[in-house]
Amino acid sequence: MREPGSVLQTMRKLLFIIMGFLIFSAFQQREDAAIMNAHVKAIFLYNFTKQIEWPSDYKSGNFVIGVYGTYVTLLNELNKMASTKTAGTQKFEIKEITSIESAAKYHILFVSSDKMAQFAEITSKLKGHGTLLVTEKEGMTKKGSAINFVVVDSKIKFQLSKTNAEKQQLKVSRDLEAFAVKEND
Repeated sequence: MREPGSVLQTMRKLLFIIMGFLIFSAFQQREDAAIMNAHVKAIFLYNFTKQIEWPSDYKSGNFVIGVYGTYVTLLNELNKMASTKTAGTQKFEIKEITSIESAAKYHILFVSSDKMAQFAEITSKLKGHGTLLVTEKEGMTKKGSAINFVVVDSKIKFQLSKTNAEKQQLKVSRDLEAFAVKEND
């Protein structure tokens, strides 16, 4: 027969193991969700290349997608995509951006939510440069973003400001307009 203290000690160890497993499972689920969200956003970004027309001087050289902010999973997904896909005849070039330079040439610039405090500076530096600005925070199409990712009914969707895209000399297809969700007023 076991001592009451040893039974209690065994139960504590078992509870500790179960708690560790539950915490690990929760972290794994969050990581899996983050990878899936990044994968979906990468697919959207790729499909935007088919539905938007850039100025003629953007139709040669590499097709540059910049990611400004901390978003490692999106960078990984975009690099995977770039290894097998192209934007028409242009190869993808994925850049992790650490500072915005007004002379830089990006076809698409994704600005992560951790860089929203600098968004006015970003839009100012890239004004009229033919860059599709893509964000992921509610209300950003009202502040200059052409496309903004949102979650609707637990699914990633996007809002579109055709006006902001046209300010960047971009032509948006009707199909892209049809798939966009309306921004809340």
